[in-house]
Amino acid sequence: MKLKTPIFEAKLSLNLTTKKIISHQKDRYFDREISWLSFNERVLLKAYDKAIPFGERLRFVTISSENLDEFYMVRIAGLLQLISQGSKIVPETGMRADELLKSVLSASKDLKNKQQKCLKYLLNQEEDCNVSILFENQWNKNELKWLEEYYEQNILPLLTPTTLDPAHPFPFIQNKGKCVLMEMKDTNGNNINCVVLLPDNIDRFIRLPGELQKYAMLETLVTKFVHLIYPEYKLLKSGMFRVVRDAEIEIDDEADDLIGQFESAIRARKRGGIVSLIFSHDLSKTAQKLLTRELNIPDEHIFVAEGFVGISDFTEIINNLPKQDLFKPYKPRMPQRILDFKGDCFLAIKNKEIIVHHPYESFDVVLSLLQQAAIDKNVLTIRQTLYRTSPDSPIVQALVAAAEAGKSVVAVIELKARFDEDNNVQLARILERAGAQVAYGLVDLKVHAKLSLITRKEGKKLVSYAHCGTGNYHPYTAKIYTDFSLFTMDKKICEDARSVFNFLTSHVQPKQLNKMIISPNSSFDWLMEKIDNEIDNTKKGFESGIWIKCNAIVDQKIIEKLYEASNAGVKIHLMVRGICCLRPNVKGMSENITVSAIIGRFLEHGRIYVFANKGNLQSESNLVYISSADIMPRNLYHRVEAFIPLENKTVRNQVLTQVLPALINDTKNTWQLNEYGEYSKNEDEDKSFCAHTYFMNNPSLSGQGSLAKIQE
Repeated sequence: MKLKTPIFEAKLSLNLTTKKIISHQKDRYFDREISWLSFNERVLLKAYDKAIPFGERLRFVTISSENLDEFYMVRIAGLLQLISQGSKIVPETGMRADELLKSVLSASKDLKNKQQKCLKYLLNQEEDCNVSILFENQWNKNELKWLEEYYEQNILPLLTPTTLDPAHPFPFIQNKGKCVLMEMKDTNGNNINCVVLLPDNIDRFIRLPGELQKYAMLETLVTKFVHLIYPEYKLLKSGMFRVVRDAEIEIDDEADDLIGQFESAIRARKRGGIVSLIFSHDLSKTAQKLLTRELNIPDEHIFVAEGFVGISDFTEIINNLPKQDLFKPYKPRMPQRILDFKGDCFLAIKNKEIIVHHPYESFDVVLSLLQQAAIDKNVLTIRQTLYRTSPDSPIVQALVAAAEAGKSVVAVIELKARFDEDNNVQLARILERAGAQVAYGLVDLKVHAKLSLITRKEGKKLVSYAHCGTGNYHPYTAKIYTDFSLFTMDKKICEDARSVFNFLTSHVQPKQLNKMIISPNSSFDWLMEKIDNEIDNTKKGFESGIWIKCNAIVDQKIIEKLYEASNAGVKIHLMVRGICCLRPNVKGMSENITVSAIIGRFLEHGRIYVFANKGNLQSESNLVYISSADIMPRNLYHRVEAFIPLENKTVRNQVLTQVLPALINDTKNTWQLNEYGEYSKNEDEDKSFCAHTYFMNNPSLSGQGSLAKIQE
């Protein structure tokens, strides 16, 4: 159904080559901020793929919008703070802070315009769109009556109108708060302005009765039924606005009450300085000037939306769409190797090391291991890191059950996980009440490593089982993020995991580990050494190569080392989902480096690091690692991260002969980055290959178990 409003009559000319990334430092690097915006443009462009169900196309628009909000709350807020402190140069880039801010704000507005155009395009697709947004002149009598009753009963009691006059100062609007501003006139001809804050705990899109997906918008009801608030006034003009605030928080790591510090900081976040103000196009110039003055925000931080204010709210509609408008539900496989042992994770791991590829294979394997450990009388200790998880986390429930059963449970909960601070504080308290030992990470380091270590008494021996992952212990994101989970009894890896946990609780860094590489101790030096080895192998006439899959490449020292490797003749293939500051394909600098990015049904999140080590991509000599870390300064120097070697033959083959080839050969969702900072997508429909579809339909090698014999 076509959107029934003249606002949405835009025609879109789609260009699949994204905006050029601004470069600097003598054109050796792309700017990280613009690169990040380019990533979100690629997310947005998925909304134009007609092979994708309508609801999922709409979801890509909301994701791009949500990501841009976070960009303002963190990155732009950070630049503003840097400038306010008197810093002229951005340390990590060498650019002038004011020039970078100007460029970033301009690119951000460009992306906002593209989001508006994309949303208009989608809602005007008569053959696909089953959603109608109705405005007040489009309601029939029955709909009008129903909406008025609904408004009086469910909305009006929650509204607090504020008339702007000397006795009523401009109301405070919290982060991502939306308001209706109404210009009115009374019977005596006096003009007033009124602001109505739209509560964030009620639906913005009100579905009308009936089978069809017909919606009225909350702000439309407020203005239509304004007489219920201001009976003696005539509405002259109205419009919406929305603010986004600085969401960074500052913590005194030496405070006596760290939890209390975080709770205070979380409350203060809602009152951070405004970094973005969005007006609806129908807000009068007078009203815009009023808001600009009252909120004290410069013009470059203001955006006038020709369509909707607060695109991310369309998630409400997506959640109500019928199944045919969404991706066909996918039920993750339980690895056959686990089923062969009737779900006993301990026996399965004891039989053979396994790597699980989420979301194609179920995250329940991780959960089952912890749940079994919680009730197993032979399990003595459980050590667990938690960076992000859900408020109702079954992981936490399993740890609580284990602690209440008398087992020694150590949970390292990172309180500084951005936007999850409040949740993590609450989970920490739940675990402490259950009797678990809770550590809050380290003073100057975020704990980002994904580790679980279980110690079990078997006979007269103590035996350890480790889970090493690339993704968070989050049951919901595990269904949409691609990640890897290694389950192992390798004594040296388990010893390393124990050393890491001791580091996290004692703050004493391990002098040397057996196999694991960790940040901030050794990861940078290790990466430099491995790249140097490939350079040396090339010079000696051996095969060489580097294959890296990660979410971001920013660190300039590593980038320079990769340039050096390229100049030496090392072939390098980088699969970088998001930010890429490395400039590929430049003669004499990076001509042997290719960069690709996959944007598809699932969010690529797992990190893989492969070094040829005198072999090709599928040689036994390869060094293969999975990791929680990207190639960013924060991951290498300011976080606790882990690089885990894959040494079991079947596990290695899964990554080298199944995962990486599928990702490298993907044509359906892959973008290629050129030397000018442009991402292009060249899909041949006759030869199209989708890695995500392949993984959904093909069991992983290490998880086949008894199926492998059947197939043979």
